[in-house]
Amino acid sequence: MLHNFPLIKSLIRLPTPPNISYFWNFGSTIGFFLMIQILTGIFLTMHYAPHTEYAFYSVVHIMNDINYGYIIRYCHCNGASFFMLFIYLHIFRGIYYKRYSNMNAWMIGVSLLALSMATAFLGYVLPWGQMSYWGATVITNLVSAIPYLGESIVFWLWGGFSVDLPTLNRFYTFHFLLPFIISFLSVIHLLLIHEKGSGNPIGFFSSFKLDFWPFFGIKDMLGFFFFIGFFFFIIFYGPEMFSDPDNYIKANSLVTPQHIKPEWYFLFAYAILRCIPNKLLGVVALVMSILIFFFLPFYNNKLKTSLMYQSIFFFWLFNLMLLTWLGGCPVKDVFTYMSQISGMLYFFFILVLPFL
Repeated sequence: MLHNFPLIKSLIRLPTPPNISYFWNFGSTIGFFLMIQILTGIFLTMHYAPHTEYAFYSVVHIMNDINYGYIIRYCHCNGASFFMLFIYLHIFRGIYYKRYSNMNAWMIGVSLLALSMATAFLGYVLPWGQMSYWGATVITNLVSAIPYLGESIVFWLWGGFSVDLPTLNRFYTFHFLLPFIISFLSVIHLLLIHEKGSGNPIGFFSSFKLDFWPFFGIKDMLGFFFFIGFFFFIIFYGPEMFSDPDNYIKANSLVTPQHIKPEWYFLFAYAILRCIPNKLLGVVALVMSILIFFFLPFYNNKLKTSLMYQSIFFFWLFNLMLLTWLGGCPVKDVFTYMSQISGMLYFFFILVLPFL
């Protein structure tokens, strides 16, 4: 029977190291949440109105008038947080076990991170609440720091002299298209990993492998059940956990929120941006906080990790969580100084890790 379905056969018979742990579940979990995002997004587009006068109220209509519309929307907006969470966990696992030695797969993976962050930002603008509008205004204004071309690019992004209807339409179009590009690149990422073979916690490649099914397929399913259970617990008992109260107010260009901040998965980069007084240098640091992962495969490193490497990695991880917390804090001198120190440590740790 499997001969008639070569793709399924390749997955079931995939040679897999026998000692991989539950940390290897994150990749398949990302794929599952990507599917949830695409399906719920398609349902939401049936009722969403990409217009500055109606976008906010169309979301209210979905929540209040459409049968189970509130569940679909909560699945979509909270699914974005879960999707980004598992992408980060997947990358952290890759850094901890030095999986960036598979250069092609790693490059595609970091590209997927950048595209996912862009898609999440575009989606955050669509409800057209206060935080959506001012978040779009602040972030797109950063592009103006680019010498010579910055102002022209911002004008093109806005479609005018400020964030308005053309901006919303552009963001809606890109937000709809990017997930399909992400899906395509995810397939390439998966093929590149399977071409070289999955890694393992020890770091040494062995010819002894087991079929993916049933051993690791069941392990993946156990992870699915746990994460999906937690996901729906959030949906039904704490759906507003990741939401900003200001985004339940319709966008008003004349009233600026007292404390503008992005979603939690952008906060570490936002803290780095905010702590640098020079606008251009801040934008460069913001971009490099993501692009720096591209350089990891070029370092001369061994697959096996040392105790020093593991210790520095956990220091870097703790520092990243500190940056995330600082990004959500109000603008005060003490938080700015802490962000500057933490930002320097972020880059320092990630640069020295491969040499340990």
